[in-house]
Amino acid sequence: METKAIRVFLFALLLIAAPFLQVARGESDSEVDTSETVEESSDLGIVGEDVQDFGDGNFSPAPGVDTICVFPKNSAKSVTAGEETELLVGLKNDGESSLNVIAIKASVHLPFDHNLLVQNLTAQAFNNGSVPASAQATFPYIFAVSKFLQPGTFDLVGTVYYEIDQQPYQSTFYNGTIEVVEAGAFLSIESVFLVTLGCALLVLLGLWIHGQIQHLSKKTKRAPKVEVGTRATDASMDEWLQGTAYTQSLNKSSKKKK
Repeated sequence: METKAIRVFLFALLLIAAPFLQVARGESDSEVDTSETVEESSDLGIVGEDVQDFGDGNFSPAPGVDTICVFPKNSAKSVTAGEETELLVGLKNDGESSLNVIAIKASVHLPFDHNLLVQNLTAQAFNNGSVPASAQATFPYIFAVSKFLQPGTFDLVGTVYYEIDQQPYQSTFYNGTIEVVEAGAFLSIESVFLVTLGCALLVLLGLWIHGQIQHLSKKTKRAPKVEVGTRATDASMDEWLQGTAYTQSLNKSSKKKK
């Protein structure tokens, strides 16, 4: 009886624990699927040597495919020479077939003439870069301009290469200006020049004001006027008025005072 009771108890315990075992098994299976998905997504961004050969062609954009470019955390589109810069390329596929992103590449040009190439940037290839129909996806592109590039404004031309039904296409996702700044410099050459010019103008203005003040002070410090006494004039007047009624009245008044 005791053995039979123990068997019944163990059987009931297994029935109670069965749902929990299935849940645990399901969770472990989901973890395996997630890890496999992460491994597949980590294949994106592998650079291949054959990308340059693919990028030498000149293909047209596919109909129904739109692109957009965003500089994350860098709205000023400032690029430090010699350091990596990241941008995000968004693709929207409104076509009937899925597309496969092959690579992204870019180049730097002078702003006034795109025929004057400054630098070809590193191409970046993608594995498993598939965008289904009526879907959109974002791909990162990391590049670095030469550390010897002079600071200033340049034009960046970015192109994404993709295939639809084994037919190659390309779309320009960015064609605009970027500001290249010197690495580790708080001020650019133009800023230093403007600050120096402003200081020089302030010094010249101060010297001019100082000169004007000195000139005005010299005018105020003129030699004092020597007042001429009235004795000489009185003597000449007496000689001229001698024998007149005026001298006679003066003599009479002097006698009266005595």
